[in-house]
Formats: sequence, structure tokens, C-alpha cells
Amino acid sequence: MVSCTNQKIKYPVTKKVNVTDNYFGTVVEDPYRWLEDDNSEETAEWVKAQNKVTFAYLEKLPYRDNIRKRLTELMNYPRYSTPFKEAGNYYFFKNDGLQNQSVLYEIKHSGDEPVEVLDPNKLSEDGTVALSGIDITNDGKYLIYKIARSGSDWNEIFVKNLETGELLNDHIEWVKFSGVDSYNGGFFYSAYDKPVPGSELSNANEYQKVYYHKLGTAQTGDKLIYEDKEHAKRNCYAGVTDDNRFLIISMSETTSGNALSVKDLNDKKGELVPVVTTFENDFNVIGNNGDELFALTNCDAPKYKLVKFKLKKPGKEYWTEVIPEQKNVLQSAALIGGKIVALYMKDAHSVMQVFNYDSTFCYNIDLPGIGTVSSISGKKDDMIAFYDYTSFNTPGEIYKFDLSTKESSLYYRPEVKFNPDDFEVEQKFYASKDGTKIPMFIVHKKGLVLNGNNPTLLYAYGGFNISITPSFSTTRLAFFENGGVYAVANLRGGGEYGEEWHLAGTKMNKQNVFDDFIAAAEYLIDQKYTSSKKLAIMGGSNGGLLVGAVLNQRPDLFRVAFPIVGVMDMLRYHKFTIGWAWAGDYGTSEDSREMFEYLYGYSPYHTIIKGGKYPAVLAETADHDDRVVPAHTFKYIARLQEYNAGKYPVLVRIDTKAGHGAGKPTAKVIDEYTDLWSFLFYHLEMKM
Repeated sequence: MVSCTNQKIKYPVTKKVNVTDNYFGTVVEDPYRWLEDDNSEETAEWVKAQNKVTFAYLEKLPYRDNIRKRLTELMNYPRYSTPFKEAGNYYFFKNDGLQNQSVLYEIKHSGDEPVEVLDPNKLSEDGTVALSGIDITNDGKYLIYKIARSGSDWNEIFVKNLETGELLNDHIEWVKFSGVDSYNGGFFYSAYDKPVPGSELSNANEYQKVYYHKLGTAQTGDKLIYEDKEHAKRNCYAGVTDDNRFLIISMSETTSGNALSVKDLNDKKGELVPVVTTFENDFNVIGNNGDELFALTNCDAPKYKLVKFKLKKPGKEYWTEVIPEQKNVLQSAALIGGKIVALYMKDAHSVMQVFNYDSTFCYNIDLPGIGTVSSISGKKDDMIAFYDYTSFNTPGEIYKFDLSTKESSLYYRPEVKFNPDDFEVEQKFYASKDGTKIPMFIVHKKGLVLNGNNPTLLYAYGGFNISITPSFSTTRLAFFENGGVYAVANLRGGGEYGEEWHLAGTKMNKQNVFDDFIAAAEYLIDQKYTSSKKLAIMGGSNGGLLVGAVLNQRPDLFRVAFPIVGVMDMLRYHKFTIGWAWAGDYGTSEDSREMFEYLYGYSPYHTIIKGGKYPAVLAETADHDDRVVPAHTFKYIARLQEYNAGKYPVLVRIDTKAGHGAGKPTAKVIDEYTDLWSFLFYHLEMKM
């Protein structure tokens, strides 16, 4: 094995400036504030210098070529999305294997060969332009689609004539956090005012508005449908029911809870009618049956329920429970074939049930195993539905479900170059610091010996009501195949057990999330799956914050850490792009002295100890990440390089023409995991 850690790494010199903030009488230094300027030449040079050091190190790691070759082999298989029906035709996405972006296809008649509708790979030479959303007009004539460039959250909207293949002149810019829903020869969308040049990727996103665009016209003539001039930090999202009857506008202040207004589009003189005016609960309209609208909500139901109401009497006192709250979390529901297909989550895996409109239970839809259904497609009047199914050792299968016979049949199973029977998935429950039982999935090769010497990667997220359920990834197979153990802990802060579970990991309860993660690591060590010298941790975005926080609290517990696109400066996160919307989970440093002190006490950037001995760290960010701006990782790694007295490298990998992760080209995914696994294999002393 080539040694590359014996050499002394010479990190780039990061200048320090005299910048301080006063929070309720506490003065906080921020010497790397200058790295927040993503347009400065100094920042660009710093990025270049850091990448030079990082890639020089990574290129010397053993097994690198073998890892890249195996990842390329594993990812080179055809994969399909769940088919969906629009205007009488079926559509689906397909990736041949190594295509950077998946291609949209159409099937007009059963048995026909699929016809290519839109290939995003032709929109750029390097595959960094991705489709971020589509809609097909009710007459089937036009495709309305959104694209994102280089991973940015900023979207552009275009329109294609499906009959002629012609691209219309319509071009909508400065769209972000928006759907696109067609109606009456046009479409609804949400957008911001054009930002000041140079501030596009960092400045706060404020005063979002809903517009209606008529096909064949310029964006300047679009009709303003909704705005809130009094509240800059509110988002608004527009959608239309499948029958074009109702316009739904949802307003939100954070990532949890929303207000909602509805307009009957059949009433030419009708106005938007407020249905929910507070932001205390989630309220999501899933469709309608005539005058009745169906909505999923956690109002008075932490694990969610389905209710129905009429616009003439929208008040809560007139809501009718269709599916009451149950023991398991109701994740979603769809109106298909005159029934309600409900998707539940039980101990972080999927369960499907069917109900009548009158609330009576019909039957269960049996799934192949303990896994995840992430997509169900079907129409109110169609008896055919499609759903996907995946698990840690099951690639994305697609099933066709016939509501008339109540039977599922396999529609598509991908052929991946591995044997799923070689691996097994366990679900364990362990006790956190306060005794709370936490579920954890553990994946490994069959025949694993519990000797405390297995290289192990622990992953988690723990926030924003997001549930981490079983999923398949070819990128992980290269780790599994070489004896790696992969563990996923379902921490508080997520949505695995409903809103109470979520709230138990927010604001002044955030330490619960870190305690849950630390307890997961200790469980894996106590049960002899691994040891601290064989344990790595990984998390992205809010999970990157998680990794940074626990790394500072327990550096002795891990050998390798991957904080990816993490929220690392908890005192200033709310000042950039959409960061203000995360205050519902985090609170802000400006709320109160108590909230400031709590955030300051775990903020990864602020809790690095001078002279501390840290494990091997490879942090990741990207130059077009305008969700969690790269300044978080820049400042964090600059301080970690300054303070670290340990013998292991602390490096940052800064991707170019990439963002927070969505739409990342296959080529970049292979590059990324070649680097990650090379770093992991070396520091966990794995062989290949």
C-alpha cells in the first residue's frame, strides 16, 4: 500500500481578518468572513489552492483506479422511472446507464416503441444542465419543462411543441422553489425579482411571487397572481388539480407548516379563499372529487390524517376525516381508480393500503419486503397504477397495480452487476443517551463476523421532518463488496415517527440528534460490528451539520468523517439565500440570548478546539451550491486546518459546475465517489 499520510501536508495559508459580532454581550470572532464573498478573486484563488492540495493527496491513494473502474461497471445499467399518464399517453424517464442525465420518453399506445421527448444531455456538453420539473398540457400538445444549470436552485422554464418538436420562444427566468402547472393555454409558476448581478448565488431570496404565463408571450407580460408585500421571508407555491378545477396556493415561512388558499377556476368572478391562515401545521391538497378537496394534514394528528372539505365552507369545523390518524405515519395519499391509495411508514419502511372515499378500509398492497415506495402514479378514473420499490439490496423495481383485480405484477426489474443474495439487511433498535429507542438499518455481506474489526460507514440526517428510508445505490456496492458495513440511523428531527419525533430534534432539542448519532456509533462498537479506528461517518446538508457537530463533540469516536455541503456556521446561516426558512428547525442567533448560546454551543465552525486531534476529514461543497452556500464549508475547513493538531489530513473537495446535489451528472457522481471511497478505503485500511 502506498503511504500518503506520512508526508506533512502543507495547507494553503488562509488569511485572517479582524471581524467580530456582538450577540447579547458575547463577542464572537469571525476571522474567515471574507470567504463568504463568492465573487472575489481572493476566494477564487483560495478555492484553487485548496483543490490543488486535496486532489494531489487523493491522486496518490491506492485502489483509486480499481474503484473508478468498479463504480463505472456498477452504474452502467439501464434504469427507469415510474411511468405516469398524461393526456392519454404514458411517459417515463430512462437512463441507459452512464448517461449524465435521464431522458424523457413517451408511449402513445400499448406495445409501441418509446419515443424520445426530451434529452437533457443535449442541453450541455458536460451534462451539467438537468431537468428539474415538467408538466404536460391537458391536450397533450405541449411539454413545459424546467432546467437547472450547474446544480443551482435557480431554474429556467421552456416550452416544447410535442407534435412538431419545435421549441417555443417562451423563456422564464429567476424561478426557484417552484412547480410548473399548466392551465388554459398557459401555466402557473413562482419566481423572484431579478437579483443584483453578482449576488445570484448568495443573497437572501425574498418576496417570492406567483405568476401566470400565457403561451407565446414574453415573461414581462406575465400576470401577477399572488404576492405578499408585508412578509419578505415567505414562499408561495401554486398548483392546479388534475381536472383544472381548483388553483391551490400554499404559503410557507419555514420548512414546516403552511397556510393555504384555494380558488375555484370555474368561477370567473371567484377569489382566492383562505382555507388555512396559520403556519402551525402542514396542509397539502392531494386532489379533488368534484366539489370535495382532499388534504393531508398533521393538524391535531402528529402522524397525519386525510381530510376533505368544500370551498363553500373551508373552515376546520367543516372538515371531514377520511383517513383518521393511525399508529404509523401517513406519508402520502393518491386518488386512483375511484379509491384512495395511502402510503404509510412503519419503523422507517413503507406500507401501502387502499381505502374508499367514504373512509372504509379496503385492503393492503403487499410489498416485496422491508423497503421504500417513493412514487405512486395513477389517475382518478384509471384502474391501473404504477409504483416503485427499492431497498438497500434491491435496485429500483417498478410494479403495475390493477385496482380491479387488486394484484401487483412486476413491470420492470433492472439488471445490476451484483447478486443481491450476497447481502443482508438488518434493522436494530438501540437506546440513545436519554433512553429513547432509535431504529437503525445495518447492511453488510452475509456471513459477517462480529469481531470489532469491520470497516463501517454510519450515515444519518436528523432534521426537517425528512425520513431516511431504505434505498439502493450502486455507489455503495463498491464499499459493501469489499467488506464494508453500512449503517443508517433514523435520528430524531426526522419524520420517521411523525411530528413529535421531528420536534424532538429541533431548536433547543437539537442536541438530541447529536446524542442519537453518537449512541448509534457506540452501539456499532459495543456490538462488535466495528471499532472507533474502523468507523467513518457521513451526512449531507443538515447531515453535514450533524457530522461537523458530533466530530467536534466526540473526535475520539471516529477515524474518518465526510461532512458534505454542510450547514457549518449556525450563527449566520439565515443570512444567505433560503437559509432563513430553516429557522423553524434551528432557531436563529438573533432570537434570544438563550437561542444564541445554544447554537453557539454546537455550531461546527465555532466549536473546533485549538490543538484538538481530529480524525481524517474530507469535507465537500460546490461552487454553485446556492442552498447551503459554500462559505459554510470554506470557513469551517479553514479553521479546522488552523486548529487541528492530529496526524490525519483535514481536506476540502470543492466541485465546480455543481450545486447541492440535485441533477448531478453521472460522470461527476463517479468522480465524487472515486474520491470518497479512495479516502475511506485508505484510512480504514481496507483492501480491494
